[in-house]
Amino acid sequence: MWPASGPVTTNFDETKSKGLGIAGKAGDPVMAAADGRVVYAGSGLRGYGNLVIVKHNSTYLTAYAHNQALLVKEDQAVKRGQKIAEMGSTDSESVQLHFEIRRQGKPIDPAKLLPAR
Repeated sequence: MWPASGPVTTNFDETKSKGLGIAGKAGDPVMAAADGRVVYAGSGLRGYGNLVIVKHNSTYLTAYAHNQALLVKEDQAVKRGQKIAEMGSTDSESVQLHFEIRRQGKPIDPAKLLPAR
């Protein structure tokens, strides 16, 4: 499922943007796109701000960046649609969710896996 309800402001681009930018207001809910386990929750990766990474299986993980608040902890199980963070603008010029899907560590276009809107 889509992790946020706002409009897409940045499309996937192998060289510039390794995910989608989804606009919103500060505090808007950020939801887990699928069931999984939180493997990272923090602000230690430069350029991503407050970041949550969810591992879904041995192949896929999703990343949710620029949050103002993280609502999950590492090693916590999450369900599809569960609110895992609040949208913000940490390490970003505007309030947005930067959303990535990685297949075996490589970024892929989330628009190809997300349902049509």
